[in-house]
Amino acid sequence: MSDARESAWHRVVVIDSFVLTVALVVVIAAAPLPTFSQSNPDVETFFRQSIGLSQDQIAAIRSGQPVTKNLPSRTPAEVFLFGAVYIHAAPESYVQFAHDFDRLRKLPSYLALQVFSNPPQLSDLKDFSFDNDEIQALKNCKPGDCKIQLPASSIEEFHRSINWSAPDVNEQVNQSLQKTALKRLLTYQREGNQALGVYNDKHDPTEVPQQFAYMLSYSKALPERLPDFYQYLLSYPNAKPANVEDAFYWAKVKFGLKPTLRIVQTVTMRGNPADQVAYAIAEKQLYSNHYFETALDLSFCVRGSDDQKQSGFYLIMAMGSEQAGLTGPKGSIVRKEAVGRSVSNLRDALTTIKHTLEGNQ
Repeated sequence: MSDARESAWHRVVVIDSFVLTVALVVVIAAAPLPTFSQSNPDVETFFRQSIGLSQDQIAAIRSGQPVTKNLPSRTPAEVFLFGAVYIHAAPESYVQFAHDFDRLRKLPSYLALQVFSNPPQLSDLKDFSFDNDEIQALKNCKPGDCKIQLPASSIEEFHRSINWSAPDVNEQVNQSLQKTALKRLLTYQREGNQALGVYNDKHDPTEVPQQFAYMLSYSKALPERLPDFYQYLLSYPNAKPANVEDAFYWAKVKFGLKPTLRIVQTVTMRGNPADQVAYAIAEKQLYSNHYFETALDLSFCVRGSDDQKQSGFYLIMAMGSEQAGLTGPKGSIVRKEAVGRSVSNLRDALTTIKHTLEGNQ
């Protein structure tokens, strides 16, 4: 399988695995969020004008059926998905679901998952490791030509510090990997997005901070309705709102072809009782050794029912990422297939979340 096809196919499997965690990129609308309630016509305006849903699709959401679609992207490397469903449960139940790391560990696709201590410790990363094939590939890595996403400085450090002929070469590599991962995470916690650096595994470098800012620029709604939250995502660790909490974790996930290591920051905003947005959760990728150059997921829990006897909310979701392998004639064909399956998988995930949360009432 070519690198382009492998990358795009992994996008399909990635959606299948990750959509059950939490998800919404800030691309859910290009217009101000309306005042949501289950029977308020402003919901129809939002879904129809901002998302482009049909009347039948809007009616389906109202009746508790999930609706998903692919959103327009500005470049072939972008993938943005939208999904929404009405859930008869308290918004807090979704927050508990999204933060249930024990549940994630039980999923077959998760080979390992560890929440970082506060502050992060090297012991948190004891199972954060490359497999044998990756270590062999790393031996031949050079900036601009590497099968693992890494900055040039990391590639050079591996070559400089590792005795590749030693019998404990795997242990050397993984110890170096863990120390480097901890150092970069601590630097990110001090300095923010600029510490995310540049991937130099391909001919054209990926400047992660700029790519992340570009992804956030897709939305015109979030700065108006949640300006503090939006600004915090851009300026972390500065300007932290009082109603926001951070957490960090790493995961090793089996997507079907290669296990992938990811380091992720979760940012959870709690709205005031009178706010229409009860919660917003962002999952921001800080590192991935394969496939995703940048990824940002958010989920909005928007209050929907004024009936105190039966609380409810709209879970509005999407997923967004930037990755190589979706350009050119072949890439466009693979992209179409990948996105189609991804939209279907997101619909299934919304159904699972709805049934789980309503079943716990």
